[in-house]
Amino acid sequence: MVTHARPGSLPRQPPAGRRVPELDPALVAQWQAGGGELIDLFAQARERLGGVAAFRLGPSPAVPTVLVTDPQAVQHVLALHPGRYVKRSHRARVLIGDGVLAATGEAWQRQRRLLQSQFTGRGMRRYEQRIAEAARTTAARWAGYARTGEVFDVGDEMRRFALDTIWRSLTGHRLDPGTERELASVQAVVAALPSLPADGVAAQGAVAAELARIDAVASHAIAAARDGEAGPDGPGLLHVLLEAAGTRPEYTDRLIRDELVTLLVAGHETTATTLTWLYLLLDRNPQAREQALAAGAEGSAQRRQAVQALVHETLRFYPSAWILPRCATEGDILAGYEVEAGTDVLVCPYLTHRDPGLWEDPGRFDPGRFTTPGRRPAHPGSYLPFGIGPRACLGLQFALRESTVLLEHLLPAHTPRFRSTPAKAAYSITVRPDGPTPATLGP
Repeated sequence: MVTHARPGSLPRQPPAGRRVPELDPALVAQWQAGGGELIDLFAQARERLGGVAAFRLGPSPAVPTVLVTDPQAVQHVLALHPGRYVKRSHRARVLIGDGVLAATGEAWQRQRRLLQSQFTGRGMRRYEQRIAEAARTTAARWAGYARTGEVFDVGDEMRRFALDTIWRSLTGHRLDPGTERELASVQAVVAALPSLPADGVAAQGAVAAELARIDAVASHAIAAARDGEAGPDGPGLLHVLLEAAGTRPEYTDRLIRDELVTLLVAGHETTATTLTWLYLLLDRNPQAREQALAAGAEGSAQRRQAVQALVHETLRFYPSAWILPRCATEGDILAGYEVEAGTDVLVCPYLTHRDPGLWEDPGRFDPGRFTTPGRRPAHPGSYLPFGIGPRACLGLQFALRESTVLLEHLLPAHTPRFRSTPAKAAYSITVRPDGPTPATLGP
């Protein structure tokens, strides 16, 4: 391996260690022949070989792919040595372009610095009112469903709320029906990602009509913000991007579009999916809702903590980032195993969160893990629904806040009664229910 060394120093040599244990190719072939989900292969590798395991996919690759679920190894890759394990590309690049989720190197550092202040502390307080208004709008709609007995789709409702919230935060305007219709193309592209061609041009062509609709919405929003049009609550995140363009030449119209779409995708798809799973889990575990409401009076810190625990336990089952791909830029020792430069490394929070060696009875929905001291693993690599380290999700606090506020409005008033529930999960950018979630509302 060739490395660049400082003058007078020796190149860093790849360390020596044991080979990463590798899954029997016959088992991989059996999995491929059965048409199983990728998560099934991961689970088999973890169960047979432990928290650092390898397997080979495709036509005899020279270097196997390494799966990481052990908490210490997770922390090593994501938090302690992010420069050795980098993002090479993003599955959603066809949609988000060079937005902060897909950016790398210095470009990523600049983009993240600009946005980070918007999602912590004082920055978050700017969006409190917008989150509350979106939650009240949803609560009013649910009150209507309860009066009429209308059948509605819980997943659609969660997407509608989350999209309204992020749209208000981006533009200062509530989500209007026309914009909502056009932005349905975002979900269509996200759902299509696993089946898109590997070639970027071909992938663009496969979803060209949806991308055109998204670009038209983004172009209109950017033009309105540039003309000084602010919503009732004042300027939003889009105005921050436009102000940056005044002093930073890299913020072209294309990059502003990419950041806007990135924030739309990251700001509503993951939250909507989490809230949909939460209601499906409460349908199977109704006592968890009752316990959360009994934890304290409306508006109390105790109830808020209990509601947040519902969200956290849902994220343990279905983390927003279920898989985090990285590429080793140099040789390294990972949990005692040698990792060659160029190795694809897959960190899988989904499996870490379900490890019986870390979590007591991991298949049980138990929000008390997040309210009772000592109930959850202490190691930071054990629970990472939004990732950890410098590339952890910027919107973590935003997502938790909007989810909690909505649930504080809905949980006391309504219990969805599902007409049917999805039989399985679909694994794409997020882990989402693979099917509709029709329901009516009881009092």
